Amino acid sequence: MAPQAFVPTGASPVRLNIPDLVAMAARIRCDIITMTHAAGEGHPGGSLSVADIITALYFRVMRIDPHRPDWPDRDRFILSKGHACPAWYAALIERGYLPREHLTTLRCLNSCLQGHPDMRKTPGIDFTAGSLGHGLSAGLGMALAGRLHQRDYRVWVVIGDGESQEGSIWEAAMAAPNLRLGRLTVIMDRNRIQNDDFVERIMPLEPVADKWRAFGWNVVEIDGHDMAQIVAALEAIDPAASQPTFILAHTIKGKGVGFMENEPAWHGRAPNDAEAAQALAEIRAAAGWEVPDVR
Repeated sequence: MAPQAFVPTGASPVRLNIPDLVAMAARIRCDIITMTHAAGEGHPGGSLSVADIITALYFRVMRIDPHRPDWPDRDRFILSKGHACPAWYAALIERGYLPREHLTTLRCLNSCLQGHPDMRKTPGIDFTAGSLGHGLSAGLGMALAGRLHQRDYRVWVVIGDGESQEGSIWEAAMAAPNLRLGRLTVIMDRNRIQNDDFVERIMPLEPVADKWRAFGWNVVEIDGHDMAQIVAALEAIDPAASQPTFILAHTIKGKGVGFMENEPAWHGRAPNDAEAAQALAEIRAAAGWEVPDVR
C-alpha cells in the first residue's frame, strides 16, 4: 500500500533525518513522473535532477509554515529554472501546502499548477518564473528587502547551468557580494544539459566554481544527489556572515530513471504510459520496492 503524504504540524524546519529525506526524494520523483505523465507534457529531466536539493530544503532546512504561506518571516525559495516546477510542486504537495488531488492537474486550464510557477496562483510560490536568468536578481532583492525591514529570513535560489548563459545571472552574481548579502544562497543544478544539447556544446561555463569565487562568493562543491552532502553544505552556511554562498551541485539530468539519465531528449518530453510505468518501477525499486511512509 502506498504511503500517505507528509502531514505538516506547524512552522518548520521539519528536520527529517537523512534516510527519511532520501525516501521523501523518492516520493517526489514518483510525483514528478505522475504529474508529467498525466499532463502529457512538461520537463521531467531537470525536475528529477533537482529533486534531492528541493527535498533537503523543504523537509530539513528552510523555515516555513504550510499553514501560513505568506508568513512574513518565512524563508524565501526561488526556482529560477522555472520549467523544473514539477519538483517544486511535488514538494509543496508533500509538505502540505496543497491537497494531493492537485498532483494530476499539472498544466491544466485553471489549475494552480501551471507549466511555470505563478505566485498569483499557487500557495508557497514566492516568485513567478519562466524567463530564464531572472530568479537570482529577484532573490537578491528579497535578501536586501529582508535587511531593510529588519527580518532575519533567508533566501534560497536554485539556478540552472544552461540558464547561467544569461547575462543577468552574472550581473546579480557581481552585485550580491558587494551588497554583503550573507543571507542569500544560490544553488546551481549542474546537470550539464539544456534544452537543445549538452551545455558545454552550446556555451561552455567552466571554470564555474572559480568564476563565482572570483566574484566574491563563498563557494562549496557537492554531489547534488548525496543527501548527506547536501544537508551538510546547507547547514554549514553561517547566516550571520556577510558573504553570500554559492553551492555548485553536480547532478544528473533525469536522475533516478535509467533511460532518462543524461539524455537531452528528456529535457522537455513527458513519458508515455509504458515509460511512466517503467520509471515508477525503477524509482520504487531503488527505494525498496515502495517508498516508505516518512511522516
